[in-house]
Amino acid sequence: MSTVLDEYLSLGAGVQSSCVALMATQGLITPMPKAAIFADTQGEPREVYKWLDQLEPLLAFPVIRVTAGSLAKRELTLKKSGKSGKIYRKTAIPAFGKNADGSMGILGRKCTTDFKIRPIISMLRELTGVKRGAKKLACTQWLGISTDEMQRMKMPREKWIRHRWPLIEQGMSRGHCLEWMLEQGYERPPRSACSFCPFHSNAEWRNLRDNHPKDWEYVVMFEKAMQAAALGDEALRAKPFLHKDGVNIDLVDLSDPAKDQVTFSFMDECEGLCGV
Repeated sequence: MSTVLDEYLSLGAGVQSSCVALMATQGLITPMPKAAIFADTQGEPREVYKWLDQLEPLLAFPVIRVTAGSLAKRELTLKKSGKSGKIYRKTAIPAFGKNADGSMGILGRKCTTDFKIRPIISMLRELTGVKRGAKKLACTQWLGISTDEMQRMKMPREKWIRHRWPLIEQGMSRGHCLEWMLEQGYERPPRSACSFCPFHSNAEWRNLRDNHPKDWEYVVMFEKAMQAAALGDEALRAKPFLHKDGVNIDLVDLSDPAKDQVTFSFMDECEGLCGV
């Protein structure tokens, strides 16, 4: 006899996971989740938090908000290494580093792991009472990955978690999610991603600049603060930028339609927990 596992939704507050949450509320995806878990990087655009506040009372199950702290603050904080004694930044976002010879590369990425995956797993551990090292299945985690993003489907890191992709089961793409939500009279959700995410397309940067001036002003200031902090990083030789063109975001020509698509690096991000 199989054990019935409690089911929980990883809610990014973007199009796909919002659609899953609302379909579950209507009984179109079963069983009803025990709760939805939103991992807050404290760096989402204002419209994401506004949408989440609107979405929460529409759902038939609670939304639990968890956080590992401010992702932006971590990017700007200098620390001293206990081994080498050098000053460094414990960076997390995949900023583009520009070397003295003009070559570019991604400096590293731990934002999804540290600010999405770990806080959610920690909450699932608390909700299920699972001890560290457990291998017996204890819960099912829903992920809002759609048919046009199937490359983001990954097996869980923890043996006690089983992943489920309801939109894959329903044969729904991101476009299908939007169609369904609009047909039901819901608002169009924003795309969930940190306002300063370097994986934004030009179209997303333009939207931020043209339609959300306060978020845009913050991003411009954040990039300059990140570069100032990087000057004190004794382990870093490259200058960090938010755009792959290697110039400050307020100086980038964002009109290039060839850069309007979400990058493959973003689409392949670990565990598929960003931007859904």
